[in-house]
Amino acid sequence: MNTPTLPEPRAQLKAMSAVLRRLHKALVESEMAQFGAVGSAFDQLQLLTSHPQFAWLQQISAILVSIDERLDDKEQDVEQATVQAYKGQIEWQLAPGENSSAFHQKYLSALQDSPAVAMAHGELRRQFASLPGTPAGDRHDGDTA
Repeated sequence: MNTPTLPEPRAQLKAMSAVLRRLHKALVESEMAQFGAVGSAFDQLQLLTSHPQFAWLQQISAILVSIDERLDDKEQDVEQATVQAYKGQIEWQLAPGENSSAFHQKYLSALQDSPAVAMAHGELRRQFASLPGTPAGDRHDGDTA
């Protein structure tokens, strides 16, 4: 009987990036719906990068850029520890702490108001739970991170 082989860490990081990108897209669309009609894709990009209403999304954008840069560096192997470090960074960013920040307030609001955000959040949680090295105690779907 063959045991299934786990995806190598670079493939895991690519998959994590793809799921986080879908969550980011759902968050952007949810925030754009609240903002109102924008215009061209360039106008939308300008809002995302410079308007205060969208500033909270830049934290996730920065993580995506960091992952992309890491994946683009073909000279350096992606280790399992790298995947776990990004997982931890994303979980820390999305989990509300004792002092709920503006990011967390907006994120939790988007989770409650947008089915697309909630679905993308759940997909990210499932992705995290499937990663090697995730303790069984961390494999639950009811969390907010």
